[in-house]
Amino acid sequence: MARVAIVGTGPTGIYTFFNLIQADASHRITMFERGEKAGIGLPYSPEAASKSMLANIASIEIPPIDAPYLDWLKGQPDAKLRAFGLDRAELDDRQFTPRLLLGEYFRDQLLSLLDRHRARAEVLENTEVTDVIARNDALFLRAAGREFGPFDRVILATGHVFPDADEATRSYFPSPWSGLIQAEVPPVSVGIMGTSLSSIDAAMAVANQHGRFHRKGEELTFEPTTKGLHLTLMSWSGVLPEADFWCPIPYEPLQVMTDDAVAQCAGQADPLDRVFALLQQEIAQADPAYADRIGLATLTADTFADAYFAAREAQDPFRWARKNLEEVEHNKAHRITVPWRYALLRMHEKVETLVPHLGDADRSRFDAGLKKVFVDNYAAVPSESIRRLLALRDAGLLSVLALGEDYEMKREPDRTVIRAKGKTHLFPVFIDARGQKPLESKDMPFPGLRRALIGSDQDIPELDGDFALVGVPGYEGHAHLAAIPYLMHDRPFVQGITASSEIGAAIARGISAAPGDLRSGAAGDPDHVGGLASAAH
Repeated sequence: MARVAIVGTGPTGIYTFFNLIQADASHRITMFERGEKAGIGLPYSPEAASKSMLANIASIEIPPIDAPYLDWLKGQPDAKLRAFGLDRAELDDRQFTPRLLLGEYFRDQLLSLLDRHRARAEVLENTEVTDVIARNDALFLRAAGREFGPFDRVILATGHVFPDADEATRSYFPSPWSGLIQAEVPPVSVGIMGTSLSSIDAAMAVANQHGRFHRKGEELTFEPTTKGLHLTLMSWSGVLPEADFWCPIPYEPLQVMTDDAVAQCAGQADPLDRVFALLQQEIAQADPAYADRIGLATLTADTFADAYFAAREAQDPFRWARKNLEEVEHNKAHRITVPWRYALLRMHEKVETLVPHLGDADRSRFDAGLKKVFVDNYAAVPSESIRRLLALRDAGLLSVLALGEDYEMKREPDRTVIRAKGKTHLFPVFIDARGQKPLESKDMPFPGLRRALIGSDQDIPELDGDFALVGVPGYEGHAHLAAIPYLMHDRPFVQGITASSEIGAAIARGISAAPGDLRSGAAGDPDHVGGLASAAH
């Protein structure tokens, strides 16, 4: 019987727990959660989200745990649904719902699993793990002034890492999750770095303090209640994300860019150029008109991004957003798939498997080109988010700033100064909403593991197929690193709930398939793990 610890109870921790139970119900599992409520996860918590912030994933895409998300929604009281702006009669498996509801769903799923497996599982809330210690061919966890263990396996599913709220000031927020939800933002010029859904969420968090959205039929307007507020979203190019588009789910198989075809690229001297050739063939076959329109046959892995964004960059971003919104809503109503968009959506995960095999030069080329295209494609935002941006624009409260690559940003005590394209922009309040950055071994919050990684000359943790650490004495064969920021170097598209599910499944397969010198429970008590009574719930 393997004794397993899972550090973190957000989606990755929950899917790992679920898959471990499915694979082998004999595992004895202890879950550690530093917050008051296990199972929610930072992006879906009241500390990081409000009722207006939408999840960028629909029920049809969320891997079910005990119950599919849509079934869970239908089981909620009418009053609760109305409080979140939902109508029971309009619930749909492709609907985007508030992130807070998704957090409640995951917590309910976790508690249901714990209740059914109380003899083998427990969760410890308000218990922040501060170190992971290797000793006597096992791992021990230090938390709350105590030591827990020994554990045969420890899964670090600690999720996203953003600056704490105490790093924010009245004029500067290092991320949208650094106290912005609780802060009172004055009606001034507010700068928001980024144009993704996180940036839109930041804009909504501020706008909702100074007015209200009103809906009349399909029309959404914003009525301000204060004077002086203006929001500026900014990025290098100044393009807004496009609205989520209709496509068949589950995904249909690709015709050209198959797993075998991508694997063959990995062993060649020019893997990036070879995989781009597959992309060209896939799009040309799926959507010849689009391929001709952008001159796809003449493009390279270095010029494709410029051609992809050219039309949007040439137009006013709000005019493009309005036109795109009309297109995707028409396509959703008539179930029309735009072939080239669908092809790109299905290809990004295939290409991601090649990234670890790219040399430094090709990785730089990839990050500067194809990566931006894939991120733009799969990170399309809910239509409602675009409607809100347009409503703020129509109210005269929102603009978009194209910075270019040579902009300068300077933080001052009471403002942030941006200099771009010969102009100076002053923001009394500034929010950095550029999202999660990849982390390295030196950023590991657990001192024992950090020393071991650095001592093993691993600037970036080396992992095998089940996310187990490789080449780290004492931790190899025992520790699995499922924390998203440490995976982003080799898996640039790893973020999201579907990725959490895939990570959890891979870890469960690895642990359940591994031969073990598994120990009995502490002091011979089969319901005792490291001195802790099991099944807290």
